[in-house]
Amino acid sequence: MLSSNYVLFQRLKDIREDLDFKQQEMAQLLNVPQSCYSRWETGKELIPLRKLVDFCNITKHSLDYVTGISKIEEKTDSKKLNLDLEKVGKRLRKIRLKNGYSQRQLAELLNTTQSTISAYENGETLILTAFAYQIAKQFHISLDELCGGIRRKEKKKETIKS
Repeated sequence: MLSSNYVLFQRLKDIREDLDFKQQEMAQLLNVPQSCYSRWETGKELIPLRKLVDFCNITKHSLDYVTGISKIEEKTDSKKLNLDLEKVGKRLRKIRLKNGYSQRQLAELLNTTQSTISAYENGETLILTAFAYQIAKQFHISLDELCGGIRRKEKKKETIKS
């Protein structure tokens, strides 16, 4: 199990418990069996991106925090993340091109096929959670922005005058 996955599993559980929800209650809110939700929390399975976004919308936490990309517990405002396959695909393409990657190169990075990347970029298929996470980490971008178009406020860097 990857250490980044451990953060995700632990945060799913920690956030649920902070909200005083039982696994069964969270599973009902996500419209999945309790056994399925339990496997996500224990790391036996990786939560699908659509359900991860639903979890974030329910708990009002950012994808970046829940997945461990950010250590800061960011709460989202009333605007919910909305997974639009076409928009996610366009964002993915823009990120890939901005970083000088071909579809083939990105496919190699993710250990998948070029046709899979093409399907993501054309909005035919939703990107896998693991791939979205890896892209966010590799290219130093917000997972929230990739998946929902929510731009995170960038903190201004302070310059030190000597």
